[in-house]
Amino acid sequence: MIERRNIQLVVVILGFIATQVESLRFDLQSGLTKCIAEDIKSHAMTVGKYHIVNPNEGYPLPDTHKVTVRVTSTYGNTYHQGDNVVEGHFAFEAAEAGDYMTCFFAADHKPPVTVTLDFVWKTGVAAKDWTSVAKKGSVEVMEFELKKTLENVKAIHDEMFFLREREAEMQELNRSTNSKMAWMTGLSILLCLGVAGLQLWHLKTFFEKKKLI
Repeated sequence: MIERRNIQLVVVILGFIATQVESLRFDLQSGLTKCIAEDIKSHAMTVGKYHIVNPNEGYPLPDTHKVTVRVTSTYGNTYHQGDNVVEGHFAFEAAEAGDYMTCFFAADHKPPVTVTLDFVWKTGVAAKDWTSVAKKGSVEVMEFELKKTLENVKAIHDEMFFLREREAEMQELNRSTNSKMAWMTGLSILLCLGVAGLQLWHLKTFFEKKKLI
């Protein structure tokens, strides 16, 4: 978590396969913002659901317990926004790869209040409602499991290609960095030799003027 004035950043790092489900419960103090980031591949399906936990079960939720929610992409495109809400959900297909950010903001109150939120974010295969798929298609258990396995295999396949692309980008960056470092090293050596030559010439001229040599 990184605190910067009134902004707190919570970065959620997913595992090797982007099909995990991240279920979070966290506290948000009034006047502060908490953001959760997730790296999503292009054209991957993602769904999220959030709600405020009632601190007094069996009683109405206090008016102070509301948040503003915004989901944005790496390039600042907004995919979901809810103003002064107690719950909500979003679902979309990522148009661009990168870190997607879900930010929760609680309005400032005097005295300060703390809001507890439950947040579930699903991506990839986990974002698909397999229960409804089984009900709608009336498929047998074996066929259902095969479909689910196939989706997982596709997700792994896509993730492998995604990692290969990242690896190629890193290798290209390393080659570029090594080339620049070699060029800078050569320039530094030439500069040092030039300075040393000037120093020798200056000393030789000085000694000649003093008729020491």
